[in-house]
Amino acid sequence: MIGQVVFIIILLGAAYLFGKNVARVRRNILLGRDTDRSDRPAERWAIMAKVALGQTKMVKRPTAAVMHFFIYVGFVIINLEVLEIMIDGIFGSHRIFSKPLGSLYGLLIGGFEVLALLVLVSCVVFLARRNIIKLKRFSGTEMTTWPRSDANYILTIEILLMTAFLTMNAADYKLQLLHFGHYVTAGSFPVSEFISPLLPSGTGALAGIERGCWWFHIIGILAFLNYLPYSKHFHILLAFPNVYYSNLEPKGEFSNMASVTNEVKAMLDPSFVPETTEVSRFGAKDVTDLTWKNLMEAYTCTECGRCTSVCPANITGKLLSPRKIMMDTRDRLTEVGNNLDKRGKDYTDDKTLLDNYITREELWACTTCNACVEACPVNINPLEIITEMRRYVVMEESQAPASLNNMFGNMENNGAPWKYSQADRLNWAEKE
Repeated sequence: MIGQVVFIIILLGAAYLFGKNVARVRRNILLGRDTDRSDRPAERWAIMAKVALGQTKMVKRPTAAVMHFFIYVGFVIINLEVLEIMIDGIFGSHRIFSKPLGSLYGLLIGGFEVLALLVLVSCVVFLARRNIIKLKRFSGTEMTTWPRSDANYILTIEILLMTAFLTMNAADYKLQLLHFGHYVTAGSFPVSEFISPLLPSGTGALAGIERGCWWFHIIGILAFLNYLPYSKHFHILLAFPNVYYSNLEPKGEFSNMASVTNEVKAMLDPSFVPETTEVSRFGAKDVTDLTWKNLMEAYTCTECGRCTSVCPANITGKLLSPRKIMMDTRDRLTEVGNNLDKRGKDYTDDKTLLDNYITREELWACTTCNACVEACPVNINPLEIITEMRRYVVMEESQAPASLNNMFGNMENNGAPWKYSQADRLNWAEKE
């Protein structure tokens, strides 16, 4: 009974902390400007099923795709057993689903074990790729100590959880063979039965190992759950809504500002009566000038580096890294949220996303080729953040590079990006 009470207290505490952390992240995301992403729901569901559930954009890198698929499926399916563990923990039962499911229970446990082994192997491979092989896309100026450690922590935790799961089953299997206590014959153990010979033969020691691994496994999962909101692995939860709310318009299409559109219409048609629109700022200087979708993408970023690895600006040695754009946006948003919690909504720290986090050199290095958008496995769009910040620099500060200012002048005076007047535009076609 004491164990049940302790378990219920831990479970409720973990649920409360997770809910509080998720609410904080949601609050931060909603600091962004509103944007409508509710159109074409059927198409959105189809894209979510294809990209988020089917992971179709992962297959461009087959090795990573296969390993990630094992972890993804293992994480989802193995944690179905967590439901049984929680029921057992609350009611003091043991393998409560074994009787209702009958022979199907053995098939499920056997499948869980195979998946657990695949997850364990995949995590070891991913650790090796990061720390021994040291793939280039896992490095960069933005990949400081914490981002590198975060990935290693998660992989290590998953290895420990799968090891505890298999060891728990191995001890349970051995106790079943010994017909000890409440350990009734239930389940199939194709992996852990090979581990069982490594365990002691005494029933007391086996029961201690089984219970210890049981507690470690469930507490580890609850701790992992509360670690997610502080980690890049929050994409486990946000990938699906992020893909659902993808921009369905053509990639790279520049959005018009209603206030500017109204001004142009009024200039062309004096009888035009513009709609009342509130303009706080042209473009984006800080995270609160971006849309909630941009901010959701910042929390969804997995820091996998696929975007940066295909960025032509980054490849040629320029400072721009699309991954850094998303990480900087998330870091700044977290800072704004913390200031809001500690000092209230009227506090300003005299810092902005532009200049304090993202330099102008990074912004103007972008070629707007959309390679980063195409490469992202969860449909994150760093280009939208870059173009909005460029819009601010041009329209609010008039600080565009000289080459762009020349182009703007030519368009104003000549109706084209070139320095030639319209009257001289066809001179090249004249015969000598």
